[in-house]
Amino acid sequence: MLKLSLALIATFGTQAALAQQPQATDDRPAAFVDSATLVPGLVTDMRYAGSHNFVGRSIDGYQAPHCLLTRSAATALAAVARDLAPRGLVIKVFDCYRPTRAVANFVRWVRDPSDQVAKAEFYPDVDKRTLFRDGYIASQSGHSRGSTADLTLAKTNGTEFEPHELDMGTHFDFFSPKSWTADPTVTAEQHANRMLLADAMRRRGFRGYDKEWWHFTLRGEPFPNTYFDFPVR
Repeated sequence: MLKLSLALIATFGTQAALAQQPQATDDRPAAFVDSATLVPGLVTDMRYAGSHNFVGRSIDGYQAPHCLLTRSAATALAAVARDLAPRGLVIKVFDCYRPTRAVANFVRWVRDPSDQVAKAEFYPDVDKRTLFRDGYIASQSGHSRGSTADLTLAKTNGTEFEPHELDMGTHFDFFSPKSWTADPTVTAEQHANRMLLADAMRRRGFRGYDKEWWHFTLRGEPFPNTYFDFPVR
């Protein structure tokens, strides 16, 4: 009888634990929004939904070029945009929420040394086998928690033409020490532009990543331990 009771307790305990885990679903959680609906003037260039990225083709999980973020992160990013607007600047995003299936796609790509389609543009001086070791790609990404964005600043003149990006010294996803936020080899203007971006994001609660001048995560993010896998669509 005791053995049966212990077995029942173990069974119910396991079921309760499973019930507390995030459930796999393709539906966007209510806590996530399309940032373009909140951030004034947002320019979207969602690289992983197309082929202009370091892999050279669209990435698993990106079914549409939308910048999805938690509402908390999108609201904070909107505040950054309003701060910058008087200077004629807008935010341009390259990546926001990233499904875990996309991260797995990156991992498979790194492990295939024969796939070098985009090397000349994105990692000309780097052996792709070192990208994990050097911190450019991770097997688990903060982007999948929904409060991290890759972005830059662009200058607008108020016309219908797309704003042009400020010169940051490298382009997005350029795997090199030159992309480190404090890299000393960039020009004074490029460094000033990086600091302008970093300071604007910091004032509204974001922290940067020292090896990627474009990468920012909201402090106090709402899902610090949850990695989502619903598609971007």
